[in-house]
Amino acid sequence: MRYFVAVAEELHFGRAATRLHMSQPPLSRAIKQLEAEVGAPLLIRSPMGVTLTPVGSVLLDEARALLDHADRVRSRVGAVAGAAPLTIGILGDGTDPGVARLAAAYRRRRPGVDIRVRDTDLTDPTCGLRAGLVDVALTRAPFDETALTVRELRRDPVGVVLRADDPLAVRDRLRLAELSDRRWFRFPQGTDPLWQSYWNGGRPREGPVVRAVQECLQAVLWNGTVGLAPLGHDLPPELAVVPLADMAPSRAVAVWNEGDGNPLIRSFVEIATTAYRA
Repeated sequence: MRYFVAVAEELHFGRAATRLHMSQPPLSRAIKQLEAEVGAPLLIRSPMGVTLTPVGSVLLDEARALLDHADRVRSRVGAVAGAAPLTIGILGDGTDPGVARLAAAYRRRRPGVDIRVRDTDLTDPTCGLRAGLVDVALTRAPFDETALTVRELRRDPVGVVLRADDPLAVRDRLRLAELSDRRWFRFPQGTDPLWQSYWNGGRPREGPVVRAVQECLQAVLWNGTVGLAPLGHDLPPELAVVPLADMAPSRAVAVWNEGDGNPLIRSFVEIATTAYRA
């Protein structure tokens, strides 16, 4: 909704992207996804800019009211709580032991800070950061880093997730070429291209579309689909993960909006850096 309001007010994708501190392609994809969900065009695009359709005009009024209300709720709750909250986006990766260590360390160091966690699916590797839904994100690279500050926390080797009874599950190591004839899980259209390419092993794949970690695991269990995952995470006994010899490590990162001087973010990132490398 924040993306749509920016485009609708600027009537220009380039100016809206600048206002949102992001590049234009992911903004265009987000608007197309919104139009698909609404079921009607919201904007008429032309070389001169954009204009609103009748449906877009109605949605703009409703979106402004909705976002204003959300901002008021945040302000009122923060005032009653007596402390400025810090909203953290976590990319559906709660099995990472670094998250648990970070939570314990942060409670010890900053017990008075009201932490709010937004668990997000795999379609937005920035966890809602650009839409203003979170202050800082714990996620994984690569993705479009335009107007974002990224701090690497750790590098993890990557493996292929298979059913435990898969003939390849007994191998000590595999290469991507050995999986070329398999069906992989993939992400919905409009997901960040850098993100999609990495988790698809650098090439387009065929297979079920998933949005969350649990959907990925269920796709493996039910359909024999293969996909990638960082090593070191807990998996059900019905699944196995085999290291990939030719896959670049997965970078666990903390991300926040470029120029955001919130001191809570700075202290959070410093604590996260220590916790993830412990």
